[in-house]
Amino acid sequence: MPFVDIPSRGDYVSLWYRTNSVYGTVGSFDPSKPTIVMLHPLFLDSTWLQRHFDDPRLGLQYNIIAFDQRTMGRSRCRPSELHDCYVDAADLALAMQALFLPACHFLAFECISVNAVLRLTALWPELVLSLTLCNVPPPTELKWVFNAYDELLQLWCYAADLDAFEHAASEVVTFMTGETSNTDLQDALIAYWEAWTPPTKRLRIVELVNIMMNRTPLTQKELDCIRCPVLIIQNEQSDVAPLKHAENLRQQLINAQGDIRLFTIRGAKACMSIMPGSASLVNQAFSKFLATLPKARSDLVPPTVPVLERTKMALRTLGDLIGDPSYAQRDPRSILSFSCVSPEVARSQLENLRFYLRDIEHAYCPLGRDGRPMRKYSERQQSHWFHGDHRGMSHIGSRFLTVPLFSDPSLLAAQKNYKSQSPERAISGQLTANGNDLVTEDIAQDGRMRRTTFNTSSVEKQVVKGSMTKVVKTNNQGNPLPKVGSFL
Repeated sequence: MPFVDIPSRGDYVSLWYRTNSVYGTVGSFDPSKPTIVMLHPLFLDSTWLQRHFDDPRLGLQYNIIAFDQRTMGRSRCRPSELHDCYVDAADLALAMQALFLPACHFLAFECISVNAVLRLTALWPELVLSLTLCNVPPPTELKWVFNAYDELLQLWCYAADLDAFEHAASEVVTFMTGETSNTDLQDALIAYWEAWTPPTKRLRIVELVNIMMNRTPLTQKELDCIRCPVLIIQNEQSDVAPLKHAENLRQQLINAQGDIRLFTIRGAKACMSIMPGSASLVNQAFSKFLATLPKARSDLVPPTVPVLERTKMALRTLGDLIGDPSYAQRDPRSILSFSCVSPEVARSQLENLRFYLRDIEHAYCPLGRDGRPMRKYSERQQSHWFHGDHRGMSHIGSRFLTVPLFSDPSLLAAQKNYKSQSPERAISGQLTANGNDLVTEDIAQDGRMRRTTFNTSSVEKQVVKGSMTKVVKTNNQGNPLPKVGSFL
């Protein structure tokens, strides 16, 4: 499980990868088996693809390799305002050529991975045998998703203590999985984020969110370049990636080889790669799809066309696709030459990165002195009155009450077992869909400006209504404001 360093002028990237081979490298691949490249879901890395690596339907029949995207997991890169999905596609292409990998079958999960592999296929079609796209996202983010990520970004990056970080992380878990009762999954995800993307490494999350929130849709001309077999696997009840967008992409891929198959996972909500039932169905559909394709070998031989010359050809192709001939004159030794970020968006993203870089050395770290999480999320104390239960209701624990009535065990048991019949109150911490409208460029620009003017000192401040002069005068006279709960 080593790194692959990609030489790039004006940039730095070192991608971590893992394989299912005996020694963890591509050198021990079985040349008689085809190779699968897996791309991990959003906010996670290649270690979360273990359910696919361990499945004998895939692991015994194919060579498998998975790369960590440059801002996640163990991969390393220099923060850049020019990072977009075309840069991720170039990362994959150059890494595959550096490892002498042959044409591979691709299994991509969710937003950034799906967008990157579509662009890879358009520019380097000889590297792709087939595409399997899981949870195809909308062309641009939905408005409610855009606003939710905007708020979660502030909570995540400026968490002041462990409780604040766990609160932000639990919201992301609910947003990704649609579940609030799977404590084992919550513990594992939050512990992973505490170790790999704490507030001290917030630039990685900021750069990742920039890619997702500022992405542009693929044109029909770009989609016409995809000519390989395609399988789409979509969750039936995903609020983040509605089924209709997978159906739209299926109709737009008019040049794909054969019939494009759309496999729907009934009742599934999100993040199919980490949910056991959904992951097994993905492996089943994927293995059956690959069984219908001609079997390929995995001989590790150098590329027939030199990497530098092939990169120049990809830049020329990109210029033709987006209608900008100047791309053919860009430096082929720099991966950032593939960036399609406009100058205005690049300036905004640079200001965004600089803003979040301020005082990063003083950011909170949720790890203990041994470098491990200090506790499990399920082991936190929830005795305060604002912590909601499974019904969305909040109440104070009995050990804080001195009224004898609440010390009756029968009343406490009845309260605990009570099932509310009122559906009007949402479960605490649950993020729900709010429409299917897509983000426009004006909304995206407004979001970029708002994130660079965010004031961390304005978070969690008490709001006092009325004349401040009266409040100050009252406090100076020695009559403090009453505390909430002082009547207990």
